[in-house]
Parts: sequence; structure tokens; C-alpha cells
Amino acid sequence: MTTKKQPTIIAFSTQKGGVGKSTFTTLIASILHYRMGYQVTVFDCDFPQYSLLQMRERDLKTVMQNEILKKMAHKQFTSINKKAYPIFQSKADQVLDEIKMYVEGSEITPDVIFLDLPGTVNTAGILQTLTNVHYIFSPITADRVVLESTLSFTDVLTNVLMKENQTGIRSIHLFWNQVDGREKTMLYKNYSKVISDLGLQLMETTITDSKRFRKEGELVAKTVFRSTLLPADPKLLVQCRLDQFIEEFLKIIKL
Repeated sequence: MTTKKQPTIIAFSTQKGGVGKSTFTTLIASILHYRMGYQVTVFDCDFPQYSLLQMRERDLKTVMQNEILKKMAHKQFTSINKKAYPIFQSKADQVLDEIKMYVEGSEITPDVIFLDLPGTVNTAGILQTLTNVHYIFSPITADRVVLESTLSFTDVLTNVLMKENQTGIRSIHLFWNQVDGREKTMLYKNYSKVISDLGLQLMETTITDSKRFRKEGELVAKTVFRSTLLPADPKLLVQCRLDQFIEEFLKIIKL
């Protein structure tokens, strides 16, 4: 009997709300699933708001009420010949068992499972769950509070758990998000040095600040950005360097 291939489990995780975890989960999941041919599944563990499940409900409504989007969605799903990726509601302390049951019971094993986790280590079961995630990506901004909390959290995962081999984590990568062109490059240089002195990995691609990260499903001249049903428009990806980010991301996770 052949053993089932196991999916790669990925989380955009950080200790601070509002730095874009759910946004990146949605953007990357939609591009991999709808544009790049991978099978994706998402487990939304961000109790109690479950923002990804809510986003999916809003996306369905938006698509049904908008003729342009409806046509885009119809064309997409006919050509890729697969359904929208599923988003399951779960909790951080139960999700590993639920993933196992899901993979064992599904006909098509997902290539990638994204976890959208709560933004605090105090949540029940979150550290246990994180140690079973294969790749962790942490968005950081040039804000002292965000940085300090993310660095101490990443430091524990990298230098305590990974060094003691008590974990399935293959690598953890920080990346600059919401980079404002007017900010001092020295500031980023100094912070990047601190990160490397701590022995943490920083991605080369930086994501520029975009108002679009704060809006979703809105239709500007037939372009979509953040949606769980359609991939982001390639031109919009280029504007905030997400195209480069995805290239680097795929090199890291070696699908």
C-alpha cells in the first residue's frame, strides 16, 4: 500500500494583530490554487473572529452581485476545472487532528495547507501547533512594538524549539511589509542587522505599502486584489512586489 503524500503546512504568523497575516494567507493561497495549479486548503483558526471564513462569505456575495466578477469567476472555474479552495473553521488546539483526519479522508491531497492562527502565543495549543507547521512567514513593519514582539517570538521558535529538534519546522522567515518609500533606509538597515545578529532569516523581497491591503473584493477597472475566489491581478502584484515575493516564497518551500 502506498502512503499518501503529506501536504506542506504553512502559516503567516506573528505576535501582533493588523500586520497582514490573513491578507497574505488569502493572496498567496488564491494565487497558488487558481493561477499556479496547486491544490490548496485553508484552516481558519483565528477564533473568535474567523476573518477568512467571513471573507469567503463576503466574496461569494460580491461575486454573485457583480456581473463582471461573475463572468470572471465563471471563466476561471471552467478553465481550471476545480472548485474554490475550502476554508475550514478550527481552533489552534484541535487543528492538527483535524488536518490529519481531512488528509486521510480526502480524495485529492492538498499540496499546501495554510493555517490562519490567532496573533497571540497565549492561545491554547498555539505553540504546539506552530511546532508542527513546516514553514512560518512573519510579516514585520518598522515599528518598534511590532518588531520586538515578533523578534522575541521568532527567537523562541528558532533558537529554542528548532535547536532542540522538538519540531517539524523547516524554516522561519521574516519579511518587511508596508515598506514606505519615504522611510529612512538606515532604519531598515539597522533593524535588518539586529535580525541577522539574532540568527534569524529575513527574506530579500520587501512588500511596499499599499492601500489595497486594507480593502478587499473591491473592483477597480475590472481588477481584483484580495479575494478567496479569484487571484490578485498580476499588475497589482507587481506594484507592491508580491510577484517577487511569490517567487522567493516558492523557492523556500520547494513544492
